[in-house]
Amino acid sequence: MIRRLPAAVLAGALMTGAAQSADLSYQVHDFADLDGWDRDDHAAALNVFLATCPDIDAPDWQSLCAVAQTIENPKAFFELFFRPVLIENGQKPLFTGYYEPELDGSLVRTDRFRFPVYGQPREARGAGQWLSRGEIETSGVMEGRGLEIAWVDDPVELFFLQIQGSGRIRLPDGHHLRVGYGGSNGHEYRSIGVELIRRGIYRKHQVSAQVIKSWVRRNPVEGLELLRHNPSYVFFRKIDKVSPEDGPLGAMNRSVTSGRSIAVDPAFTPLGAPVWLEKHGEQPIRRLMVAQDTGSAIKGPQRADIFFGTGDAAGRAAGKLRDAGRMMVLLPIQRAFALLPESEQ
Repeated sequence: MIRRLPAAVLAGALMTGAAQSADLSYQVHDFADLDGWDRDDHAAALNVFLATCPDIDAPDWQSLCAVAQTIENPKAFFELFFRPVLIENGQKPLFTGYYEPELDGSLVRTDRFRFPVYGQPREARGAGQWLSRGEIETSGVMEGRGLEIAWVDDPVELFFLQIQGSGRIRLPDGHHLRVGYGGSNGHEYRSIGVELIRRGIYRKHQVSAQVIKSWVRRNPVEGLELLRHNPSYVFFRKIDKVSPEDGPLGAMNRSVTSGRSIAVDPAFTPLGAPVWLEKHGEQPIRRLMVAQDTGSAIKGPQRADIFFGTGDAAGRAAGKLRDAGRMMVLLPIQRAFALLPESEQ
């Protein structure tokens, strides 16, 4: 059964005031409306939900989290205590992928490992807009200050590490160092893929992360200039509290899980909430995910970034993803029905 909801009541039910808009529409669905629901691995989804549900402060979410600790039938748990809510604002749905890069590096500079992964300098903190990427890389302002966390062997992979915001560095002894977002220079991100299209080098359907990397490596001088077209620069910090074997930290400060964690717009989707995803395209996905991360490019109620894991294979899979579909937020049943007019409750 589908129930359409008045826009005025959604903000209180979701606890996300930014979601208020006259253009929004909301529908409460039954689980029978979800394509592929019966075929999913609900136990896997429940395990991911349990990783972050203790961090949701609202009392009703806390109660459900406590129940989830002892549940024997994960599918029945979701069906009994939640209802799927479709939230739309007129924008076309878009689902993309992200991953955790893995770079080769060293804790000391060598002839091979000579590109520094920097921590944020003191003067850049809270400075608003600081030096641009080109200025940071050419002015020498970072040198000799002990800001280097590690050195890597590939400036192109370092650039994409900054885009992703976190990653692992594989050290010569086989150990790994995880780094996470530690601040930025305050400049707005500019897409180098869009710039390649503007210059007529590629058409829109040809551009992917792998294509960009290949072009920059084939054209080292022009490639370096292209990378500096993006003035945004990300600094890092060591992540010691999470094992390098676990997933990177998401916005909830907990490890995210390949194939089950998504980045969402928290103005519409509460962090920690289960989300049913129906992604179309060449490789369809019908799966219960958990909203555990955010991203600067993830805006709108039908926009999500799927975490694909760590390393090159995950990066290739994530880079190809750009598909339509739909997503529904699973809200606690009392919260979902509170959205309905009194005449329908």
